[in-house]
Amino acid sequence: MPRIDALLRDTGARIDATDAALLLAHVLGRPRSWLFAHGDDLAQELDATRFAQLVARRAAGEPVAYLLGTRGFWRFDLTVTPDTLIPRPDTELLVELALARIEPSASVRVADLGTGSGAIALAIASERPRARVVATDASAGALDVARGNAAALGIRNVEFRHGDWLAPLAGERFDLVASNPPYIAESDAHLARGDLRFEPRTALASGTDGLDAIRILAAGAPAYLVEGGWLLVEHGWEQGAAVRTLFEAAGFADVATERDLGQRDRVTSGRR
Repeated sequence: MPRIDALLRDTGARIDATDAALLLAHVLGRPRSWLFAHGDDLAQELDATRFAQLVARRAAGEPVAYLLGTRGFWRFDLTVTPDTLIPRPDTELLVELALARIEPSASVRVADLGTGSGAIALAIASERPRARVVATDASAGALDVARGNAAALGIRNVEFRHGDWLAPLAGERFDLVASNPPYIAESDAHLARGDLRFEPRTALASGTDGLDAIRILAAGAPAYLVEGGWLLVEHGWEQGAAVRTLFEAAGFADVATERDLGQRDRVTSGRR
């Protein structure tokens, strides 16, 4: 039976050391810190085999989040699958900006469009329990994951609806609409590299300039917002000016773009 430290060492240059530790801790059902205090312990052959299989998949580029089946976001560990985009830390800025526009005691209606794993909807709903949140997605598989995350977290003020962007909201109005839509250009070479190869393309790419989904949201959202309601959209770091132009053309007021921790344009907001 191999030793714990030998298993980690033998991954060599095949994968990142942090990734290797995460995968081995997952196989063993232990926290990652446990590995470094028990390097001399022996692993069962079955565990060593499962670890080797995961290392091979990671070396082939499969995202760690899919191999583990979870990704941390906000204060949760969310289930993720190849049906869902992997939540990124940058998207927490969108949640923070949304929460800043919702009074903690307010009984507001919020929509999260293209919810994926449910990350945005569940974060807002957990912090604003009096809000009613509607989360939509065109992917039935993604909605199954999001519903499972809501159930696991015990968050009950979110309703999940199947459909494309604003269509499931027909006849309703909301105080705030938020979205992390696809915003990569379809010809972008990054789509064929690294983790992005394994994520759902429809959650990543949108038209020749990456702005097709945002055009739909900016043009359509005013009809689904109450007077004074907000639209917040995440986008690429080079798209701030273009998104502001789309918002202004749709009649939004107080249009502004906020930057992420890397000081890159990340979220644009506007008020109806």
